[in-house]
Amino acid sequence: MVNQKYLDKAEVLIEALPYIQRFSKKVIVVKYGGSAMIDDELKEYVIEDVVLLKLIGFKPIIVHGGGKEISRWVDKVGMETRFVNGLRVTDAETMELAEMVLAKVNKELVTKIQAMGIKAAGISGQDGGLLTVEKKYSDGQDIGFVGDVTRVDPKILKDLIEKDFLPVVFPIGMDRDGISYNINADEAASAIATALKAEKLAYLSDVEGVRMDPEDPESVIPELYTGEARELIENGVISGGMLPKIQNCIEAIDKGVSRVHIMDGRIPHSLLLEIFTNKGIGTAIIKDNEEKYWNEQQ
Repeated sequence: MVNQKYLDKAEVLIEALPYIQRFSKKVIVVKYGGSAMIDDELKEYVIEDVVLLKLIGFKPIIVHGGGKEISRWVDKVGMETRFVNGLRVTDAETMELAEMVLAKVNKELVTKIQAMGIKAAGISGQDGGLLTVEKKYSDGQDIGFVGDVTRVDPKILKDLIEKDFLPVVFPIGMDRDGISYNINADEAASAIATALKAEKLAYLSDVEGVRMDPEDPESVIPELYTGEARELIENGVISGGMLPKIQNCIEAIDKGVSRVHIMDGRIPHSLLLEIFTNKGIGTAIIKDNEEKYWNEQQ
């Protein structure tokens, strides 16, 4: 008799088949951040997931942050970390440190990917004029070298994908005067996904997804139409740190991204579980006219 665990594995593969068929050869942008960036075991899981996506025909792009690593180095060199409305105040010294830390993180990710037999190329938003920015203000307050993306030129990404590279992007851009600015990684990933009309934009962070009850981790909503997401914002269900993330999701979908996923990167292989299973483990946000894969009656 066949061992049940092998039958279970076969069922998982069969469940994944329609998703593989639908999304093969499509661009998927993965925003990589949170604890999964600093926990070595979780880091391995994420890289394995992205490499698998590449090997089965997806066209993945990683956009990564590094806020926790930047904070660690700021403390290490005895500098002060200041935040205004949740945004890091980035003076010239902090900006220089952020560029060095993000470049270091970037090359570590590239090295891990290439160790698994996949060609990867690490770039910043400065390379090829990928991300043009303008200075960001927070409620009128000057927060230093923090930028809002005003233009995306995705040619360098298209060229790398065409040459079978997996692009790994860190969110530093330049303004029209050639001055470097740090960019929120969520915003950078959303802007890149929008410019490429990506099939999927996946946010890996330290949240399980969108909760119907903010206090109940078991109340994660598997799928949300953009209209439903807007209602949850109006009703105050979506607020705090989740609010700008969901606003980025809605904007990306409105501008052509097919589907946006929010998932907990602290769960091993969360990317595969969210993309290749019917219910997933996070929240998928979709256009109002899209068919849901999951409903509570299933």
